[in-house]
Amino acid sequence: KKIIDKYAGGDKYKLPYIKRTDPVVRALGAKHGDIIKITRKSPTAGESVYYRLVI
Repeated sequence: KKIIDKYAGGDKYKLPYIKRTDPVVRALGAKHGDIIKITRKSPTAGESVYYRLVI
């Protein structure tokens, strides 16, 4: 709930999408409607966190 409020203004459907057919989503076993956390490392930005809604 906190993630949705912070990143999507209270509506999870405003989050960026990721398809259920994505290999990473399949490996995680995520289902339609789940929110997954993606962490990316960058030499300039350090570590960035992104959230995606599984569709």
